[in-house]
Amino acid sequence: MATGLREGMASIAQQGLIQPKEAMSEISKKNNSLYIGIPKEISFQENRIALTPLSVALLVNNGHKVIIESGAGVAANFSDNEYSEQGAIISFNKKEVFDADIIVKIAPPTVGEIAMMHKGQTLISALQMGGLKESYLKALLNKKINALCFEHIRDEGNILSVVRSMSEIVGATSILIAAEYLSNVTGGKGLMLGGFTGVPPTEIVILGAGTVGEYAARTAISLGAEVKVFDSSIYRLRRLQNNLGTRVFTSVMQPIVLSKAITTCDVVIGAIRASHGRSPCVVMEETVARMKPNSVVIDVSIDQGGCFETSEVTNHKNPVFRKHDVIHYCVPNIASRVPRTASYALTNIFTPILIDIGDMGGLMNLVWSKPGIREALYIYQGHLTSKDLANMFNLPYKDLDLIVAANQ
Repeated sequence: MATGLREGMASIAQQGLIQPKEAMSEISKKNNSLYIGIPKEISFQENRIALTPLSVALLVNNGHKVIIESGAGVAANFSDNEYSEQGAIISFNKKEVFDADIIVKIAPPTVGEIAMMHKGQTLISALQMGGLKESYLKALLNKKINALCFEHIRDEGNILSVVRSMSEIVGATSILIAAEYLSNVTGGKGLMLGGFTGVPPTEIVILGAGTVGEYAARTAISLGAEVKVFDSSIYRLRRLQNNLGTRVFTSVMQPIVLSKAITTCDVVIGAIRASHGRSPCVVMEETVARMKPNSVVIDVSIDQGGCFETSEVTNHKNPVFRKHDVIHYCVPNIASRVPRTASYALTNIFTPILIDIGDMGGLMNLVWSKPGIREALYIYQGHLTSKDLANMFNLPYKDLDLIVAANQ
């Protein structure tokens, strides 16, 4: 009897192995799939792109459709072929890309690009409040679109995600730029940034103890440089000291101490940011004139006017000029110098947001569930939902709650 039971069980097991219990069914396409457009950036020397090929693959695997203008990723060394292999549609027609439901780009859309947008479209891009004009803002409002300003997107830790990522890149890159212009090849002092046994280290002064200042200090210390950090806030100086995990020279903006440090150093990094408007000018021309010949000034704050009186805006093709025999590097968009790295940093932020929009069934569901996204929504259905912008241009402001209630 036991033998018969064993034989019966073996027969059942064998049948179970041969005949599958469940049939595989085709995965149906999501009803809330997104149609995402990535146009080619036409702003001067903007080399970054919002999505990398692997992020496109992730979106496509989640049931979304991605259309990319031909050549959009070339400046960041991503080819059309790489995108098409991951499931993106490559288009040679910019208007076709702007027919997508969601447009994701780095620089704010130009007036010509706004003309190609359609009602109900969602735009995710920079805003650049400092150079914003009322006519430009009204052109966006007239299109009745939904617009997210990515500089204002905050993560779960209440950190400005994009600003933080780009600041980390800019801080580290500014030291590498300084190393380049200290070398003899570019007409510098012929110094190696840092130092080693028996050779005094190069001296670097950093103005500003924010994210840019912190990552500039990290990179400089790792190369062996002697670092001095100045800031008007004791809190920021203490935070930087704790984050670095090592003791560095820190000081408040005491004019005599600051002037002495700048006139004896090899490199000065200006990384002072203003919450609104122009960055403060803290280094006068007379101080720059007393710096050592062939010293290097890198003004990261130049996009807000600069914190050196001698600063003038430059670009990636002609990045430096000399004044009082001091090399000045004043390129506003330093992150575009390393566009591939910057694109990876940006896509890590944008891709989860796009997936969440699809999974939650729309932009507004995401906005209500994540306050950090809601703060970045400055236009919804053609209404200005940003109090700061409304006050800046004296335009009507409408609360999102009122807009949603009116549409129900």
